[in-house]
Amino acid sequence: MIFKFLILFLFVLGIFSCSEKQSDVKVFHYNQHNSITSLDPAFAKSQNNIWATYHLFSTVVALDAELKIVPSLAERWTIDSASLNYTFHLRDDVAFHHNDCIENQDRVVTAHDVIYSLSRLRDTILNAPGSWIFENKLSSTPFTIIDDQTFTIHLIRPFAPFLSLLTMQYCSVLPKECVTYYGNDFYRNPVGTGPFMFKHWDVNQGLFLLRNENYFEWRDSSFTSNLNGVRASFIGERSVAFLELVNKRIDFFSGLESGYINTALSPEGNLRSKYEDVNFIKSPYLNFEYLGINPNATGAHSLLKYKEFRQALNYGIDRTLMINSLRNGVGKPADAGVITRGLPAYDPDVVKGYDYDLDLAQSLLSRFTLDELSHPLLINTSKDYLDLTTYIAKQWEYLGLKVEIEVMKSAALRDAMRKGEVSLFRASWIADYPDGESFLSMFYGENPAPPNYTRFKNIEFDELYHSVMTVSDPKDKVRSYQKLDSMIVAEAPVIFLFYDETALFVSKSVQGLEPNALNLLTVKNITK
Repeated sequence: MIFKFLILFLFVLGIFSCSEKQSDVKVFHYNQHNSITSLDPAFAKSQNNIWATYHLFSTVVALDAELKIVPSLAERWTIDSASLNYTFHLRDDVAFHHNDCIENQDRVVTAHDVIYSLSRLRDTILNAPGSWIFENKLSSTPFTIIDDQTFTIHLIRPFAPFLSLLTMQYCSVLPKECVTYYGNDFYRNPVGTGPFMFKHWDVNQGLFLLRNENYFEWRDSSFTSNLNGVRASFIGERSVAFLELVNKRIDFFSGLESGYINTALSPEGNLRSKYEDVNFIKSPYLNFEYLGINPNATGAHSLLKYKEFRQALNYGIDRTLMINSLRNGVGKPADAGVITRGLPAYDPDVVKGYDYDLDLAQSLLSRFTLDELSHPLLINTSKDYLDLTTYIAKQWEYLGLKVEIEVMKSAALRDAMRKGEVSLFRASWIADYPDGESFLSMFYGENPAPPNYTRFKNIEFDELYHSVMTVSDPKDKVRSYQKLDSMIVAEAPVIFLFYDETALFVSKSVQGLEPNALNLLTVKNITK
C-alpha cells in the first residue's frame, strides 16, 4: 500500500523524467498531442483514446506485432463451415482490475461480460461511434451464451474480416456492475483487464496508470515489463514534444510536423546524429493519403466525371519528389492501389498504380477542349496539409491547368466531405483493422459517407466486393482484393498520393517497444 501511494504521489507531482536519478520507479512517459476525451472503449474512435484504452482493456482476440490474430481473453475459437457462427472459449483465470465497483476483487471475466460489452456497443441510447462495426453483420439473435466460459456470435451473412473486427478497442470487455456503478462517469473511471489500471486523469496534466500485477499475459510468460506505471501527457505541438524528448523529460511520441521535421531528420529521412539518446523508427503504417474526387458535388469541375481526366491528374504528380521534399523520406509513393504496404494484398507488380508520366498526362488531357481545361480546379484542404496541396497544385499547373486552394478547418472539411459539398479534397484513410477490406469499403456503392466520400458506385465492383466476403482461403481472398483494387486504379476516383509510415521517436532508455502497421502503442512489453 505504501508503495502504491509513493507511485501516485510522484505521478501527481509530475516529476517523472527519463532520468532514473530521482526514483527507482519505472514509468513510461509518452506524449499524445491530442487530449484524451474518453476512457470508455466504446468511444475509442481517435488515436488518443485508442492508445489509452489499449493499456487498460483486453479484447476476446488480439493482434500481435505482425498484426496476426492471436488468443487473448479467448484461448481458442471455432468457425462453422458456413462462416456464420463463431464460438469462443474464454480463459477462466482473467480477473478485472481491483475497484470499489466490484464486490469480489478476484472476479473473473465470463461470457456474460463479453456479451454485455458487445451488446452495449450496439445500444442506440449509448450512441457510441463504434456501433458501426456490427451494422448489417449480426443475425436477429446475435449472441448465445453456452456456459460461463463459452459463447457464440451469429452472423447474418459471411464477413471474412470478422475476427479482425473483434480486435478493435470498441470490442473491449468490461464489467457491467462498474458501468452501472459509475453511470455517466464510467468514461472517467475505467475498469478493465489490461496490463495497467486507471489511477488519475487530469484533462490538462495527463493520464496516470498503475501496473496491474495480475495481468494474465505476464503470468503466461517468463518475460514481464518492469514498468510500475504509465503516464501520458498532452503537449499539442510536436516540436515542443521533440524538445522534451531530447531533454529526457518524456520517453516517446509519434508523428511529424513541418515545424521540426528538418531539425530532427536529414533530407534522407534519418535522425540527425547529434540526437544520440533518441531512436527513430519508421515502419509501414496502414494509412492511405489521397485526394478524393466527388464529381457530383455542387460546383464540381465538369471534367472530374471523366476517368481519363482523373487519370491525367494522377499521372501528373511526382510522388517520389513529394515524399523527399515535404516529408524527408517518411512515407512511400502510392505505387499500387488503395491497399497499403503492410497488407498481403499490396503488390505493385499485380496492382499497377500511376507513375509520374507527363507525356501520358498530356495525351489524356488532349482529349478535352481548351475551354473545358480553362476552368480552375478547386482543392479543399486543412491548414495542416497546405504544403502538400500547394505542391500538387504546382504539379498540375505544369500541365497547363488552373488550380485554386481553399483552406478549411478540419472539422468543417470532414463535414463537407460527409455531405458531398466538396468535389476535390485532401483526405486519408487509416485502416480500422488489418484487412484490405477496410480500404476497399471506401468504394463499396452501398456504403454512405464515411467511408464512401467519393460516392463511387460500380456494379461489377460491388458484386465482387460482396462475393469476396464469403471467401475463407487467404490466397483466394488476396487475389480477389487485388482485382478490386485494380478496378479502383482504372477508374481513378481518387488521386493516389502516398502510403504513410510510422514516425516514432523513443528514448534509448526504453526497450521492447514494438512498432506495428496500425500504429498501436503497446506498452506491455516495455522495460526501462
